Amino acid sequence: MTSPTYKTAPVPSPKMPNGIPYIVGNEAAERFSYYGMRGILVIFMTQYLLNAEGMKDYMSDEQATKYFHLFVAAVYFFPLLGSIISDVFWGKYRTILTLSIVYCFGHLALAIDETRSGLLVGLTLIAIGAGGIKPCVSAHVGDQFGKQNQHLLSRVFGWFYLSINMGAFVASLLIPVILKSYGPHYAFGLPGILMLIATILFWLGRNEFVHIPASGWEKFRSETFGKEGLQALLNLSVLYYVFLPVFWSLFDQTGSSWVLQGTKMKHMIGSYELGAAEIQALNPLFILLLVPTFTYVIYPLIDKVFPLTPLRKISIGFFLAAASFAISALLESWIIRAPDNPPHILWQAIPYLVLTSAEVMVSITCLEFSYTQAPKSMKSFIMSLFFLSMTVGNLLTAGVNEVIMVDEESSYLEGARYFWFFSGLMLVAAVLFVFVAQRYKGKTYIQDDAVDQAQAEEEGIH
Repeated sequence: MTSPTYKTAPVPSPKMPNGIPYIVGNEAAERFSYYGMRGILVIFMTQYLLNAEGMKDYMSDEQATKYFHLFVAAVYFFPLLGSIISDVFWGKYRTILTLSIVYCFGHLALAIDETRSGLLVGLTLIAIGAGGIKPCVSAHVGDQFGKQNQHLLSRVFGWFYLSINMGAFVASLLIPVILKSYGPHYAFGLPGILMLIATILFWLGRNEFVHIPASGWEKFRSETFGKEGLQALLNLSVLYYVFLPVFWSLFDQTGSSWVLQGTKMKHMIGSYELGAAEIQALNPLFILLLVPTFTYVIYPLIDKVFPLTPLRKISIGFFLAAASFAISALLESWIIRAPDNPPHILWQAIPYLVLTSAEVMVSITCLEFSYTQAPKSMKSFIMSLFFLSMTVGNLLTAGVNEVIMVDEESSYLEGARYFWFFSGLMLVAAVLFVFVAQRYKGKTYIQDDAVDQAQAEEEGIH
């Protein structure tokens, strides 16, 4: 491989950076590989797993669930490691390229070895690769912008998130069919091929990217634990570990409580049966529709009424998330009242639409906000803390369900009350966030070669 042409800062230009298509294409292919593999993982462990002699060695549902969530937890832990490697030692480009190759070998292990050994090796490598590149890719997007074109940053983070869901949507429909028709070799092999394509696309953009070099340990330590670094960590920690976890505790239940609710609803559309798991494809589908709608229609309309700052977007998203679970609570009440004639599963499209709208306003905005609020030498590190908020949110949901299991007979959180509880929790968090956001004061840090200092701006809801 030839060495990339290194640019240490964006060329002052109001135009879209040349490296963006390579990053967006890379992200679409990588997300296809990840969600394609993840979507069939539990089915593989419970229906296809073999021992060294080629005999059936299936896991129980409980075992498969345990290992699935351990894997997901690892994926959201390794951003911390990847961010430190990137910010301190290798820089974002080298970290992403190297860990993407590790990622490819993980897919290869799953594709060629159907035993528990292949599963362990494959998932370990994928967790290291997928988790390690997560904060670096998001921060690498922001590195391509300077003051001259930072107004395009929101639009590009929208495209970035769109590419994630395009890959996820196609994979969620295609890979389960391949598993059923051709088996795990091909079902895991195709995501591996897409990850290889993602890696090649990223390498092809090497001479178009802005390359921000690693800061080194001393600068990283002094900036992270200096006055500005600690202030940024303090400001963002309130968002990441008080408010965002509540949002993620609701959002990730699209794969649990919402699926369980769907099993109690009508499924037939003519002669076609729409399963409770398949309805999850509504989320990436709605993302594909809503990102351009919000970017070009809804946000400009709101901006005419009041300035739509990043924190205001997040605040509105929190209220929408609370509303989505209120709708789910009403659906659950309907199911309980009419057990012999329950509502159709397509009614879940309404809370999916509301929750996906919340996702657009919260998740995309937080990606951009996290980047801009991080001092230059710790951008990937800050991104990793954002991803750790997802882990905290899932632990919150797990804790609530643990309480329910311990005291199942006398539990207050049954039926619709379960959904009302999370809706109320999100509503309280949303109201409190309004007051916190009003008092937020931070700095916006944009990489720029003309002025080697941070552009200070107050952020908040006024």
